[in-house]
Amino acid sequence: MFKTLQPAIEWIESVKRFGDKLDLSRMNIACEKLGHPERTLRVIHVAGTNGKGSTVTFLKHALLEQGYHVGTFISPYIIRFNERITVDYNDIDDEELLVYINQVYSLYHEVLHEYNQVITFFELITLISFLYFRDQQLDFCIYEVGLGGRLDATNVVQPIMTVITSISYDHMGVLGNTLESIAFNKLGIVKDKIPLVTAVTNEELIPVFESVTTSHDSDLIILSPDDITNITYGPTTSFTYKDEEYHIDLLGTHQVTNACLAIEVLTQMQQRDLVRITNNSIKQGLKAAYWPGRMERFGNIILDGAHNIGGIEALKDTMETYFKNFYVKVLYTSMTDKEYFDNIQVLEQFADEIYFTEFDYPRCEDAQTLYDVSNHPKKFLVPNAIAALQVLRQLEANELLLITGSLYFISYIRKEL
Repeated sequence: MFKTLQPAIEWIESVKRFGDKLDLSRMNIACEKLGHPERTLRVIHVAGTNGKGSTVTFLKHALLEQGYHVGTFISPYIIRFNERITVDYNDIDDEELLVYINQVYSLYHEVLHEYNQVITFFELITLISFLYFRDQQLDFCIYEVGLGGRLDATNVVQPIMTVITSISYDHMGVLGNTLESIAFNKLGIVKDKIPLVTAVTNEELIPVFESVTTSHDSDLIILSPDDITNITYGPTTSFTYKDEEYHIDLLGTHQVTNACLAIEVLTQMQQRDLVRITNNSIKQGLKAAYWPGRMERFGNIILDGAHNIGGIEALKDTMETYFKNFYVKVLYTSMTDKEYFDNIQVLEQFADEIYFTEFDYPRCEDAQTLYDVSNHPKKFLVPNAIAALQVLRQLEANELLLITGSLYFISYIRKEL
């Protein structure tokens, strides 16, 4: 047992990330031993390649505006470990987190002894959230899938609504090399008779969505781009969805879709008597939504955690929409398991200069390797990320520094800002 939080967090972060078996057997054993806390929760389950976190925050703030008590579970964190698990506007506090880590520490050793099974890092965090949310007696819990869907630790929940934001290439080593296989994995969150709302409109994927939801007798609601009109981008972005005007402060052309997805989820819930919420609460909640590390601006410095091809393409669209008259310098690194060759090619289309770097993180790719991939005429090798930041942050009025490539990198850099 731990007496203080720091060694407790060090222990949980030392536990291996993935199990020898990619299945839900350890989660099912653990949940049974804990008395199935996950069954006490009213869960909105959110999967997708990109846009999960933003959709979660839009949903959360709308429900909070209506006066509901809401838990959210996200990954990874940007500022501190505790933000993975929040209730209303507050992260789980240090004292509570210590209590729940000690609970799962005992469980970890019990399962190891009885079954010779190692509960993984992400499974432990998920179990902590189940226990904490159960004890907080919440109205709704919004769960962001960690990886994929079908075999993700969060997929032991019985949701009242499921959501899939987008499908693009990421984690192919686990999820498969085709969009269809990635979609099928994410569709694993669909449960019998539970509606699925999605912003996925790829024509080749719709039959996969229809097949899976039909087999579960689940309603499929697909967001129609035709219902989104009158978009005006700026510090506050305005748009019309189904004849109602909304405003959001989150930067990014893709955030309009994420906001509309949240609106549609809440609308579908209202139609099914799963929630009572006014349109004014939805509007106020969308406007109040805030999401660190996603097109987050510090003067002329922008942080964005884009790390896969869908995210990088959305980033390009946003930069060309909001900042087309700026001279853009990019400070970039990537995790070794990401498709950084494709990502760098997209960055090269809008960056005026690219600085390739690295930082002290086990999965971080070598700056030299990234540099060698690039064909940009103004590319630079700067292995020390913090030293590079200190130089690059000296910007002229018409210059922007975009820092991107990894949410872990954004978390590391953000502390300096």
